[in-house]
Amino acid sequence: MGVLTSQNEQVIIEIGITPIEIKSWYSLVFFESAYTCISNLIFCINHQMSSALPNLSTLHPNFMMPLPQLSAIKLAGEEQQKYLQGQVTCDVNEQHVHSLQHGAHCDAKGKVLSVFRLMTHQGALLLVQPENSVKSSLAELQKFGVFAKVEISQATELTFTCLVGEDVSQQLANKIGSLPDALTPVVTHQGASIVYLAGKITRYLVVASAEEGEQLLGTIQAKQIDYRAWQLLEINEGFPQLNESTVAKYVPQMLNLDKLDGISFTKGCYLGQETVARMQYLGKNKKMMALLTGHSETTLASAIGFEKQMAENWRTGGDVLASYQADTGELYIQAVVANELSDSDVLRVKDNDSVKLVLTALPYDNTQNADE
Repeated sequence: MGVLTSQNEQVIIEIGITPIEIKSWYSLVFFESAYTCISNLIFCINHQMSSALPNLSTLHPNFMMPLPQLSAIKLAGEEQQKYLQGQVTCDVNEQHVHSLQHGAHCDAKGKVLSVFRLMTHQGALLLVQPENSVKSSLAELQKFGVFAKVEISQATELTFTCLVGEDVSQQLANKIGSLPDALTPVVTHQGASIVYLAGKITRYLVVASAEEGEQLLGTIQAKQIDYRAWQLLEINEGFPQLNESTVAKYVPQMLNLDKLDGISFTKGCYLGQETVARMQYLGKNKKMMALLTGHSETTLASAIGFEKQMAENWRTGGDVLASYQADTGELYIQAVVANELSDSDVLRVKDNDSVKLVLTALPYDNTQNADE
């Protein structure tokens, strides 16, 4: 905040604003700043914010987690459903206001541009995904969307918040009436959508504008954990995490989309469908997405690789999609690997013999059989 000097007053008078008005303005700014500070303090007290990076064992039983790294592609218009049906792997014709689907958007060669959760929000279709994968997918959808009655954009007006735990869930239920579940994965409340994410750890995802989100969640008392812990949960649940460097490199089966019910083999044609069908019915796919875990006493670089021992040598073990390291050293890696990788293979972080890795089971069978 500046200081009102006689020189300031002269300039103010020349442009038609009196010193009294500017002093009042300064007072207003002061009180607004004070109000903002008090509001933020109350929010911090209610949500007990923490920057710690937990492992699965130290994860707090009840928490709230804002997700600034999430975004969505929005399709709105008379032909939104018809258009999207011809672009993605899931059956959009089955989509309704309370449903949630997994899916992928591919290029013409069948390589995945984005992996998403499809939902309906305020009449529009949302492809919820990491913001890092939005750019390529959005451009491709908009390219062909000019021929349909549909508006396609990034839903920058929306915020995403994850809630976990019995106590937090009860507080949320008290506000909205009934929580979404496996039969009704999406419910709405005063403009916000609340999404049920099943898995080893049940999650609720609140999709809303900033104002709607504050109205719904502002008074919920919960520990607020670092947004990066979302990566831990997604890796643990086996949900693919793509970014700018990994888009357009894999067919959906290499990312386990068939195991996540993210591919319909009966819906008919869509972009890249021939490659996806050939992989499924001719047994052409030789890769799968896997979870590797380990422990490191030192903090590792975010861009890490891993290797597989071959006799006396080490060879690249696969491609890392995402990784997460807890403050306690536990390491979780999501990677695309060869189908024949097994828990008997000796693995390590690249060029780091002190950090061994093990193949860890996902919550679903990720085995890719050539004859299925």
